[in-house]
Amino acid sequence: MRLPLCLLFLFTPAVAVAEAFQRPIPQPQTAEAELSYLVASILMLASLAAVQWLVSRR
Repeated sequence: MRLPLCLLFLFTPAVAVAEAFQRPIPQPQTAEAELSYLVASILMLASLAAVQWLVSRR
């Protein structure tokens, strides 16, 4: 049992070779992304208005 484990630890570094880091290429913003950002912004403003309304009632 010890021999296979020793061999495993011996050959593991040879298998785990990392490749060079490649920077991600930024993609252009699509119309769908702009629409979802618009909806999220409107929902954020509505939630802030709701919180202000709830707090002002106290």
